Amino acid sequence: MEELDGEPTVTLIPGVNSKNKQMCFDWGPGEMLVCETSFKKGKSELVPGCPFIHIIRKDVDVYSQILRKLFNESHGIFVGLQRIEEELTGKSRKAQLVRVSKNYRSVIRACMEEMHQAAIAAKDASSSRQLSSQVTILVLQGRLDEARQMLSKEADANPTSAGMCRILGDLMRTMPVLSPGNTQTLTELELKWQHWHEECERHLQDSTFASSPHLESLCKIMLGDEAALLEQKEHLNNWYHFLVTRLLYSHPTVKPTDLHFYAQSSLDLFLGGESSPEPLDNILMAAFEFDIHQVIKECSIALSNWWFVAHLTDLLDHCKLLQSHNLYFGSNMREFLLLEYASGLFAHHSLWQLGVDYFDYCPELGRVSLELHIERIPLSTEWKALKVLRICEQRQMTEQVRSVCKILAMKAVRNNRLGSALSWSIRAKDAAFATLVSDRFLRDYCEHGCFSDLDLIDNLGPAMMLSDRLTFLGKYREFHRLYGEKRFVDASFLLLSLMTSQIAPRSFWMTLLTDALPLLEQKQVIFSAEQTYELMRCLEDLTSGRPLCGEPDTQQLQDDDIEATKVEMLRLALARNLARAIIKEGSLEGS
Repeated sequence: MEELDGEPTVTLIPGVNSKNKQMCFDWGPGEMLVCETSFKKGKSELVPGCPFIHIIRKDVDVYSQILRKLFNESHGIFVGLQRIEEELTGKSRKAQLVRVSKNYRSVIRACMEEMHQAAIAAKDASSSRQLSSQVTILVLQGRLDEARQMLSKEADANPTSAGMCRILGDLMRTMPVLSPGNTQTLTELELKWQHWHEECERHLQDSTFASSPHLESLCKIMLGDEAALLEQKEHLNNWYHFLVTRLLYSHPTVKPTDLHFYAQSSLDLFLGGESSPEPLDNILMAAFEFDIHQVIKECSIALSNWWFVAHLTDLLDHCKLLQSHNLYFGSNMREFLLLEYASGLFAHHSLWQLGVDYFDYCPELGRVSLELHIERIPLSTEWKALKVLRICEQRQMTEQVRSVCKILAMKAVRNNRLGSALSWSIRAKDAAFATLVSDRFLRDYCEHGCFSDLDLIDNLGPAMMLSDRLTFLGKYREFHRLYGEKRFVDASFLLLSLMTSQIAPRSFWMTLLTDALPLLEQKQVIFSAEQTYELMRCLEDLTSGRPLCGEPDTQQLQDDDIEATKVEMLRLALARNLARAIIKEGSLEGS
């Protein structure tokens, strides 16, 4: 289980028994922890012991390895369709939408085949049943060429039936079929099919196949005889296989508007009142009636995830078939289903990235939904956090960017990675946290006598203006750089300005004054008389115990022998420097 940042959300749900209640916790993405608990009557305290704990997980299909491939591949098709929307015009629009539909069907078929293989190879019955049910969720034959090949083998094996096999094979070969490249009209096809049907009927009436019940049964099937078809019921997996076979041999040019009539009668004939229709049957019946919204409704009820209805609705919307169907809560059906599907993807540790694009293409509520979901992603690694951050920055999600940076800054501080923490706090524009990290840098400097992450501090640039403490850190580092370059005058001016402007924390004043000692002891006079007076005033303010800017009293400095020694050394150095500065300035005035 993944641990959530912050406190869990707790909801109390009254149970059937007034003494029992359920405590519901948001346990993780897509999960809820339900604890059935007992309460003392009239009190809000729990009786020791919790008899039932349930973890409820929704959108479990995102954890199926095979379905994850389906989600990934269909994501590319979906995004491609959204991007070419403006190019879809006229005849090219229909061709492009058909191509998109075929692409979806191809990835479904590939997924089904892989599930079939996995179901066969499954070692336990439970896994096999689960895979088989997933295959059913996803969705004939009339293969006459293969049937003729089987007849030729029968003729070779049994010469007495060779003549009947040849006649039946010729009937199969000459059966009129409307192929995509064929230029004949529907009327011409119907006329040819009628002649072919009459020829099959004539052979049956003439008892051509009377000596072979199997061949005679095949002829009856080719005539679309319902009784003959139902005799082969065990070879048909379900009623819609029966429907396809029945229409192929009895009504090959059936009009789309009549399909629902044949579908209903085929369902009734095949089931024969022995069983009730399955959810998939209801979906297919709604499809045969061309009731788009009923298909979507039935699929939403029957299927275990939103993948199919979300992509189907999006495709139908691009076909301009759902424009008039808006939902009462401010979003149309396409957007509602895409939002639900994307929410499910966010329950998975890697598929959430696909969900981002689905939210992007929901103009009404996609943005706010993405903001809510992105905040709940566990930032388990910095690599994942950077990915989340990039997504937020690309979409100008300022608050989410700031939130991610704050979380990363806090993790870096806990791991004592001060450079990283400072970088994230600057990126988050968090002045308070930048101040905290800057204090840690200064404390480490006092303890170790050197700075870590010099490259970062040296290149703060305008970012140092985020907070006074960060400004001080950057300027104090600049003082060290100037001193290292032997630019003593510039270094002394910067050091004094840090103290007199009160930008330096009072707790760091003694360190700054100590840094001034080498400058005070230089052969040439670095600090002027006025600057020396300023340093003396700062030293007296520090040692007198008068707090500045509400900071705590520093009386402990007077009691510490080491600090007392430093103070005496500073006073002596300042006095000597003041005398030298007065003499130098006086001689300059005299000249």
